[in-house]
Amino acid sequence: MTHDDEGSALIEVTWLAILLLVPLVYVLISVFDVQRGAFGVTAASRSAGRAFVLADSESAGRRDAKAAAELALQDQGMEPGRMDLDIGCSLGAGHCLDPGSVITVVVRTQVVLPLVPSALGGGAPSFLVESKHVVPRGLYQERSQ
Repeated sequence: MTHDDEGSALIEVTWLAILLLVPLVYVLISVFDVQRGAFGVTAASRSAGRAFVLADSESAGRRDAKAAAELALQDQGMEPGRMDLDIGCSLGAGHCLDPGSVITVVVRTQVVLPLVPSALGGGAPSFLVESKHVVPRGLYQERSQ
């Protein structure tokens, strides 16, 4: 007695490809999203630090730093509303823009994994990405008289 197996290999290969490729594609998309988030916070902390150092006052610097960080995150397709921006300096508040001060900018945000419904409990899983940028304020600066 002989069995005819014609055509079954195509079905088996198709199902095997679906079972292996769908998770692989999902993992790749998730990795790329987290990498995009890492690029976004790195650019945001660098931009915020530069904007703060170039400002005329600390209040203007904080405002400009926040705007620069939000723009950098938007450039990477991220939501700036989830961003946490911390600005500190070595000489203390009120002296951040004095010569010799060192400004530290930290940007944090959550990268939500794609295609995961929040109905699975507790919201969609996410990764915290963070970047720290240190900007020294020069000792020699131009002053208007």
